[in-house]
Amino acid sequence: MKAFSRRAFVMGASSLAAAATARSRPALAADTVRMGYIGDFNGASLAAIAADQDLWAAHGLAPDLKVFTNGPIQIQAFGSASLDFGYVGPGALWLPASGRAKVIAINNLGQADRVIAQAGFKSVVDLKGKKVGVPEGTSGDMLLRLALQRAGMTVDDIEYIRMDPSTVVAAFASRQIDAAGIWYPLVAVIKDRVPDLVEIAANADFFPQIAFPTAFVSRNDVADDLVRKVIAVLKGANAFRAAHLDKAVAITANFIGIGADKLAEEAQHSKFLTTPELEAATTDGTAAGWLATLNGMFKTFGRLPDPLDPKAYFRADLYAES
Repeated sequence: MKAFSRRAFVMGASSLAAAATARSRPALAADTVRMGYIGDFNGASLAAIAADQDLWAAHGLAPDLKVFTNGPIQIQAFGSASLDFGYVGPGALWLPASGRAKVIAINNLGQADRVIAQAGFKSVVDLKGKKVGVPEGTSGDMLLRLALQRAGMTVDDIEYIRMDPSTVVAAFASRQIDAAGIWYPLVAVIKDRVPDLVEIAANADFFPQIAFPTAFVSRNDVADDLVRKVIAVLKGANAFRAAHLDKAVAITANFIGIGADKLAEEAQHSKFLTTPELEAATTDGTAAGWLATLNGMFKTFGRLPDPLDPKAYFRADLYAES
């Protein structure tokens, strides 16, 4: 989905204290974890918190973190075995549903996606025949298709233009496109340049009938023991984020080099669950239900004609054990 910049792994004060303590202990070999993230709050916050709070080392892991602009290209990297884990938004969850990756943990319920249009547009119906920029296969793409469907339209009724997220920002700001399927904080960035833009569809228009889970994924062949360690890190970071959202925003802003105000606005458009709530949703079948609902949409939209049952690609068992 989203990216702005990449920052080196920097140890915070708590990490330095942990490192000083560790010097008195025998050195242990750490498992390297090649993990992708997206440079916004939803996509980077748990990786940033894990670094700041020294959670990787606490679980015997050495992170090799790589920034990406969206989820699908992370799963493409799985195919070349150049990445072990990644983060995806709901629009990219058709890839695990097609057997190309495993979902190892739900991150949150995203509500940051928007269909935005230039001033003067009043509804999705007004987009007929207009130029709409979309990062294909992302949550912005999914929301656009849902909004068109609700209006009795399809992507065939618009001029659907595939763009990466940064190009959407530039194209909308220069009025080369009439509308876009995109998300916060990029919507906030665009608003700085085009303050009179209008939001004509949002995730909230379809919630709670449709949830929009974001998730962490792994290559199909990553060893279960390594997956369990990564899940343990994610659980710890999620617990911190749920308890200290303001601190999590500041940590993530420093990690990815984006203003905390933009990330705070993005955080307002997401539903964050506590770790016990995620554990319950994972074990009682609620999370699998979210994925099954998305599968139905992927089939309806022609993205995936025969999606797998979530039981085939969602490692709920490992999440419960970690």
